[in-house]
Amino acid sequence: MTRLLKHLAEAGALSQSLAKLEKRLDDLKRLSEREIEKLKEFASKSIPTRQQLNGLRAQNEVLAKEVESLKILCGRIASENARRLPPSASLREAEFQVFSQWGEDGIIQFLLAHVPVAREIFVEFGVQDYAESNTRFLLMNNLWSGLIMDGSEDYMKRVNQSRLAWRHTLKAKAAWITAENVNDLILDSGIQGDIGLLSIDIDGVDYWVWKAIQVVQPRIVIAEYNSLFGPNCLVTPVYAPDFDRGKAHYSHVFYGPSLAALEQLGKEKGFSLIGTNSAGNNAFFVRKDLAGSLPVQTSASAFQAARFREARLASGELAYSSFADARNLIADCVVHDLSVGRERALKDVPGWIS
Repeated sequence: MTRLLKHLAEAGALSQSLAKLEKRLDDLKRLSEREIEKLKEFASKSIPTRQQLNGLRAQNEVLAKEVESLKILCGRIASENARRLPPSASLREAEFQVFSQWGEDGIIQFLLAHVPVAREIFVEFGVQDYAESNTRFLLMNNLWSGLIMDGSEDYMKRVNQSRLAWRHTLKAKAAWITAENVNDLILDSGIQGDIGLLSIDIDGVDYWVWKAIQVVQPRIVIAEYNSLFGPNCLVTPVYAPDFDRGKAHYSHVFYGPSLAALEQLGKEKGFSLIGTNSAGNNAFFVRKDLAGSLPVQTSASAFQAARFREARLASGELAYSSFADARNLIADCVVHDLSVGRERALKDVPGWIS
């Protein structure tokens, strides 16, 4: 009898628990129904807002196209002025910017007025999303075709899915460029032999990559130099296929070759140094047999110290440093000294002043 009463008590308690659960479920159901109604009401009210947003997106696309058209138009006017300059003119006189980072668009147009180009093809690597580059104006204004490469899959996917890639003959390839793979990357894109222009800007082992390129023979070469190395030292970072400027030194300013190193390499490959841009980061070379009346420069005469800041502190914060202060940050970094063919600290290279 005691056991039966115990079971009945447990059954009663269980029944009460079930009843509470059923009530709770009913409450949740009613709450969910109210929330669903609220969501439906919100969705209904937001239709005009979504329509407005879609309309704004469409307007932005139209405005972006119009702005781009105006930039191209202004670039064409500036291009005519640059092309009229005599070959003896300074590259700085020709500078203008449409899509280039600094005045490279104008310098390229000036050089094309004095350098014959048989095949209007370019190769450029280190372009990020191609919004800012040395060849985009060539592509859109001069209707050249070409290959661009960058280490970011997302950037190259964005370019390949853009209206730009659809309208123009442009190949965008994602790849981490090294001295070992650069020739295959270019060949696999169907480009070889004589081309109009090669632009190298990978913020790292640029010297070694240009040295390795054999499958194309460009008529004009644009190569980035690091002015912190000075005008005379023949130095470049030691070659490493995985070189990353952010990992090489916290300052982010230990990268690329010196201007003198590029000048020497250019001579070895049959190019004359024609000059640099006023920002102090890009050098321009023309094949010796095509340079014509363009004055040939030396690294000493063409050198321009960088007129922009990009250094960082060890904390990762931007360093508002002077040119001299930025140089001091990398004094202990190890470079390959091409004058003696060995590695040593930058501060130990004769002629470099920290």
